[in-house]
Amino acid sequence: MKASRIAAAGAVAASAVLALSVPAFAHVSVAPEGEAPKGGYATVNFKVPNERDNASTTKLEVTMPADHPLASVMPEAVDGWDVKVTRSKLDKPLEMHGKKITEAVTKVTWTADGRGIEPGYFQKFPLSIGALPEDTDELVFKAIQTYSNKDVARWIEVPQDGQEEPENPAPVLALSAASEDGHHDSVDTAAGAKAETASQKTGAEQTTAAPADTGGSDTTARVLAVVGIVVGAVGVAYGDPARRRRRTTA
Repeated sequence: MKASRIAAAGAVAASAVLALSVPAFAHVSVAPEGEAPKGGYATVNFKVPNERDNASTTKLEVTMPADHPLASVMPEAVDGWDVKVTRSKLDKPLEMHGKKITEAVTKVTWTADGRGIEPGYFQKFPLSIGALPEDTDELVFKAIQTYSNKDVARWIEVPQDGQEEPENPAPVLALSAASEDGHHDSVDTAAGAKAETASQKTGAEQTTAAPADTGGSDTTARVLAVVGIVVGAVGVAYGDPARRRRRTTA
């Protein structure tokens, strides 16, 4: 009897430990909408869950990767949140569309102008970023989450290959293989040229067909005219004997 009680108590304790450990997995993460191709652009969402049951998330700070600066970072407006974009000078300028970029966005901060992310909810914060680097398979962003009770969660630990996930992991964006933009562009151009050629061909056919239609109408008119003449001649032929009979009778 005592053994069964001890086992039951142990099960309850284990359940309690598991329940307490679950929120630790609800950290800030980042994921692309679709893919994030190397050398291209992507829209990514920072997903922020509220881990507390007695406070709301009122602020999020995301630091851009310093080892791979991003020349273009544009936030999307989020209802109930003010956003601030911080730019800094780069130690090494970037080349973008044939121009030198001497500064880049280094941090984006969202601050709630209302209740923020309440317990039991999460919020997504979208960013359009690019051009993505071609010499790495992932980008690491460091995030700091602030609560209404002034608690701060620092999601800044970089996960290491072959090791367990750290207690406070930083959001990591996986990059996909570079998109074949040139190939797709050539296909689109060819398709557009083909469609334009087809359109021109159709127009030429319509232009050529128009005189043929007019000729057909003229032929029909001529046929009707001939028929009319014949009918008229027949009428005259039948009409003359009748007139002759009337004259004879008279």
